[in-house]
Amino acid sequence: MSDDDEWTVREGDGPATVERKLGHRERERLERAARRHEFGRPEVTELEIGSTTHKVAQVEPMDVDGVRTMTVGTIIWGVVAVAMLPFLGTLDEQGRTWWLWAALAGFGLGLIGIEYCRRRRNALRRQPGRRRAGTD
Repeated sequence: MSDDDEWTVREGDGPATVERKLGHRERERLERAARRHEFGRPEVTELEIGSTTHKVAQVEPMDVDGVRTMTVGTIIWGVVAVAMLPFLGTLDEQGRTWWLWAALAGFGLGLIGIEYCRRRRNALRRQPGRRRAGTD
């Protein structure tokens, strides 16, 4: 496609449709957008449930084991709990000691979650086809 080609875009519907010429920068932007969407797009099918229609794409799940996510969340809860310790008196006066307990509970549950995700990751590594065999 050369720069001499005239590109026009139709704006609006009906008799009041306006055509305008595209500048070279806008034309290049549209070409890039078209190329970007040519590759790697999953096939979309429509699924009707009741009176609504949903678009569904067959995509592979992300290969995320959750260990890093649980670790980051647990660290954040731990930092929040430690940060509240100097304000324990103020929290107690205002009846908000539950904030500290909530942060400690988040930290404790996060430790359990890290261990759970770590065991799951190791089990999936021992049997690599296990996850995909259950989805067919």
